[in-house]
Amino acid sequence: MRKMPMTFEGARHMPLFRRRSGGEGAQDRAGRRGFGFGFGRRGTGSPAAAGAAEPRLDPAYGDESVRLALRQAADGDWAALRPTLAAAAGGEDLSFLVGAISEVPRVEQWTARALADTPDDTLLLVLSGARHVVWGWEARTGARAKDVTEERWKVFHERLDVAEEQLLEVAEREPSWHAPWGFLQRSSMGASLGPDVATCRFEAAVRRSPGNAGSHRVRLQQLSAKWGGSHEEMHAFARSTMLAAPEGSHLGELVALAHLEHWLALPDGEDRAYLTSPAVVSGLQEAAFRSVLHPDFTPVRGWQASFNAFAMAFSLADQPKTARLLFEALDGCVTRAPWNYLAGDPVKAFRSHRDRCAAPWR
Repeated sequence: MRKMPMTFEGARHMPLFRRRSGGEGAQDRAGRRGFGFGFGRRGTGSPAAAGAAEPRLDPAYGDESVRLALRQAADGDWAALRPTLAAAAGGEDLSFLVGAISEVPRVEQWTARALADTPDDTLLLVLSGARHVVWGWEARTGARAKDVTEERWKVFHERLDVAEEQLLEVAEREPSWHAPWGFLQRSSMGASLGPDVATCRFEAAVRRSPGNAGSHRVRLQQLSAKWGGSHEEMHAFARSTMLAAPEGSHLGELVALAHLEHWLALPDGEDRAYLTSPAVVSGLQEAAFRSVLHPDFTPVRGWQASFNAFAMAFSLADQPKTARLLFEALDGCVTRAPWNYLAGDPVKAFRSHRDRCAAPWR
């Protein structure tokens, strides 16, 4: 079995498991209760049935206003885009929008030109800083550190240096904004600024936006074994965060992500045994029913990321009924992570797991 490099963007392949026998679990209770999410779902029945949406990566998460903002960013139309960011300034929506736009190629080109004309535009500065973080990681690539060329390391750090300067300036100008701190978290990982800086930036981010899923995902990565932490630290953080959050919070997804990170680190054979173990399945059940399957769960922008994480975890844990509920609610909306932990195309991996979980014998 070929395994992919275990980097921030690393992935590997793992075959779907055969269904295990045993007593009633979350998948059986979920199947009986028939959770109706009321969003993102085209109808009843298996997602492989006629009428199910074709899986697709959608950076707008099905939100037409975000889709418009991404088109404006791709066109370099700052005059049209700025009012949208200004309306979101100070809240979580700004972090979400800046995060989505930062993935658009060539944003760094027109933001640099615009900043030359209006250097005091803080919205432009946070967007440029965020793009430089993403642009830096693009230069580094997802290769193992030992395989990254000296030239790529140089470009990576040059871009992160620009990001650090711009985002720290935004943080000083707008002390209540979460957006600069969320990207400073990612920058600190790449720049290897150490655990004290990482902790400080995470705490700064959550003071401004306590329930922000993106900041918690980065923190989970920082505590993972592949980034110098440990499985124990990572799991403890995920569980304590879930228990501290209100029931129905998106933050329950951290438990699923932690188990997937742990699975990723294990050799073939041990990985399957780990994810299908009663303790892990029980932990996934608890987390799902405290978050995405809880009656108080509210779909905010980007809710699909939580559902994708749980759908993959339950599918790999051989819990097809629970996974099926999540796949149905997603209606074909694929997020790159965590499906990029399986070798190949995330959309193909999503489709394969969704259709297997929908099979009548599962």
